[in-house]
Amino acid sequence: MTILDKITAYKQKEVAAKKEAIPTRLLEKFPLYAKETKSLAEALRISTTGIIAEHKRRSPSKSVINENVLLNEVVSGYETAGAKGVSILTDSNFFGGSLDDLLIAEKTVSVPILRKEFIIDPYQIYEAKAYGADAILLIAACLSAEELKQFSFLAKSLKLDVLLEIHNLEELQKSLLPNVDMIGVNNRNLKDFKVDIEISKELSEEIPADFVKISESGISNTETIKDLRTHGFEGFLIGENFMKTGNPGETAKQFIEKLR
Repeated sequence: MTILDKITAYKQKEVAAKKEAIPTRLLEKFPLYAKETKSLAEALRISTTGIIAEHKRRSPSKSVINENVLLNEVVSGYETAGAKGVSILTDSNFFGGSLDDLLIAEKTVSVPILRKEFIIDPYQIYEAKAYGADAILLIAACLSAEELKQFSFLAKSLKLDVLLEIHNLEELQKSLLPNVDMIGVNNRNLKDFKVDIEISKELSEEIPADFVKISESGISNTETIKDLRTHGFEGFLIGENFMKTGNPGETAKQFIEKLR
């Protein structure tokens, strides 16, 4: 089994347990379910930097990245630094996140919040809405073409932006859907976790202009971003490069200042 296979298999069990504990009808009564969402896609379109800064404690490929900093300080630092959105990993088993992290972020920042999760069930989309997310991630490698269609439609009906993540042309071709706002090219192969920035460049020409193009993973310097911009990318998701330092917010600030 690949790492992605292990994660999705675990998610099936995890979501089944959650649905029993807190049914969708209860999620719909959460206070944040009625909140007006902010568009991450629009924020990126008008941005001069396009940075989505991510909070990530650990990962399957790097084990512990940073478990010593407080989430509210990190995301507050990201917003002060000039990030146009924050990404919150809510997977607990593999990445050390939680839905409580979403709640903390929602109370702390005013920029759009992306729920970074391995979504394999519509329940998780209702969950994202209930816990204050403005956008969700759908991963093409985890879902069928029909699931991508259904899940993106549901997200838009809940006023959530959709970032659809791809890694190759085959995944892109099933992801060009009317309810998708952003196409994210993950430079990290989720099957073996190897990183190659060239993947973004190769796929950029195949992504229609009506989607916001986002490059994800492996971005560690401003020159890479300047290069990717020439290929039409408007958003850049960066987590580990900031999180591996003692002060992620300050690191993000220095990075964005250099980018400007």
